[in-house]
Amino acid sequence: MVFLNEDIIEYSKKFSSNPDKILTELARETQYKALMPRMMSDHLMGSFLTLISTMINPKTILEIGTYTGYSAICLSKGLKENGKIHTIEINPELEYFASKYFKKMQIQNKVKLHIGNALNIIPKMDILFDLIFIDADKKNYNRYYELAITKLNKGGFILIDNVLWNGKVLTDPKKNDLETQTIKKLNETIMNDDRVNNMILPLRDGVMICQLL
Repeated sequence: MVFLNEDIIEYSKKFSSNPDKILTELARETQYKALMPRMMSDHLMGSFLTLISTMINPKTILEIGTYTGYSAICLSKGLKENGKIHTIEINPELEYFASKYFKKMQIQNKVKLHIGNALNIIPKMDILFDLIFIDADKKNYNRYYELAITKLNKGGFILIDNVLWNGKVLTDPKKNDLETQTIKKLNETIMNDDRVNNMILPLRDGVMICQLL
């Protein structure tokens, strides 16, 4: 999942602002109770999302892939005073988990949690977003990107997690490895998309950053 020396990762965490107590509690409960806890954004990724959101100071945020709510909380910290984050989670079993922590953080009025398939929900949204974060099922990454860019304000940003996919993007994927194929195609599509400026930041498992021109 990471390409840097583990000592460098730990050093980076040591000299990055610590998550607050509620985020630490959320991370701990996710590790103990949720399936596939590695899906949760970690300390470094959460800090990055908070910093990006704070720099942009968005009025509206869209997140595709809520999981247990860690990244949504981090993103919400940069919202304007009356801003809103819409976050979409396909697994209804995670609704209570995420909602509980939104209430603990006292951001329940800033968060709209949608339960269902993002491919069906996003086209029905009559909202333009300043910041969009994609971290959901990889097989649909290209479809999420194309939907997201139609819902993005000019000058707005799209962040896409896991675009280095544990280094598999450097390989020739097998025919049945649809996730690696999709991520490689996405990176190529974005690189050739004249609607955006983009770069891959080799943070954690790789973050694609796109700005709509």
